[in-house]
Amino acid sequence: MRAPRVTLEQWRVLQTVVDKGGFAQAAEALHKSQSSVSYTVAKLQEQLGYPLLVIAGRKAKLTERGEVLLRRSRHLIKEAVNLEELANTLGQGWEPELEIVVDQAFPTPALLNALKAFEPQSQGTQVQLKEVVLSGGLEALKQGHPDLVLSSIVPKGYLADPIVEVEMVAVAAAEHPLHQETLPINNERLSRELQLVIRDSAVETPIDSGWLGTERRWTVSSIQSSLEIVSNGIGFAWLPKADLKEALENGKLKVLNLVSGGERAFYMYAIFGKGERTGPAARLLVELLQKECNLCPNKNL
Repeated sequence: MRAPRVTLEQWRVLQTVVDKGGFAQAAEALHKSQSSVSYTVAKLQEQLGYPLLVIAGRKAKLTERGEVLLRRSRHLIKEAVNLEELANTLGQGWEPELEIVVDQAFPTPALLNALKAFEPQSQGTQVQLKEVVLSGGLEALKQGHPDLVLSSIVPKGYLADPIVEVEMVAVAAAEHPLHQETLPINNERLSRELQLVIRDSAVETPIDSGWLGTERRWTVSSIQSSLEIVSNGIGFAWLPKADLKEALENGKLKVLNLVSGGERAFYMYAIFGKGERTGPAARLLVELLQKECNLCPNKNL
């Protein structure tokens, strides 16, 4: 078998030059000198026998051949990283760190209880927890390799285990005018009031999933923000039932009496971002989440 003349590092440098838009920007991102980056790309082109980049203004752009090779090289480097991570998992067994991406609609009490049960069994595994909304979990999978993504959206090609059924409930503060209605509230009446909507945290392909097609809405970045605003008598919102227990029990919030659609349920899944390379710590956490959600009153499987 003939040994490759071009190294993975050369392809990585080329990718960075293209992604960052130039040699100076790539040098900064790679913590290398600009001359080193320029030499690496020049050597790559020399070895291949034709140019991959052209300079347009201050930016480096790919040639037609360069575009083809860059697409293939991205896949090559991704596979190399996956291979190293698999070797690390097989060699060490227990992951030194878990990267977990959680949709904010996931029941907070169940998540906290599972993490509390996980800590004494974690063997020192560090946890990196990131909260997202809607398609933010998909974007995290696209951009990196999180160990677990807790989301209602399972992308094609990923392994996932069902965890819990989440109920979203339409609520407003006890003193809100909607609670003065004597008959069940229809969409036409509801649309005349201010609605709080949670913004999709994805940057590239956000989803607009406002429950009503009304222009009278405020958009916030988190479920907690929506809960606090609604609790203070401003607007109404659909919020996770698991996070409303205290507010409903003390009477600060009340469930709206709607003609239909007052509650909406969907399943949350644990998506294994590393597939077959998922280690024992991630699998243990999923087992603990499933155990907690089996005890959760919102579980209805």
